[in-house]
Amino acid sequence: MKKIEAIIKPFKLDELKEAFSSIGLHGMTVSEVKGFGRQKGHTEIYRGAEYVVDFIPKIKVEIVTTDDQVNTIIDKIISCVKTGNIGDGKIFVLPVETVCRIRTGERDTEAI
Repeated sequence: MKKIEAIIKPFKLDELKEAFSSIGLHGMTVSEVKGFGRQKGHTEIYRGAEYVVDFIPKIKVEIVTTDDQVNTIIDKIISCVKTGNIGDGKIFVLPVETVCRIRTGERDTEAI
């Protein structure tokens, strides 16, 4: 099993959710996060004062899935959220040792 973490632009979340439904993916965790990479923040003017925004608001989407679905999910994420501009985000794939559904005690693929 694998855990896929995708850091994306916030306005792309609804489109990604719909795309996941179209491939039968029913579960994900979404968090509001802040950070920067090559984008490195920017300056803004608010009420006449200029200030630096060091951390850019992003969305982190987390999905745990079977090994055979990883490439399908990654391809779907890229096709949905890619704008071609800096700051489109990143995708991380991590190994998952065990999954357990607390309510039923089911483990691993049955718990996904």
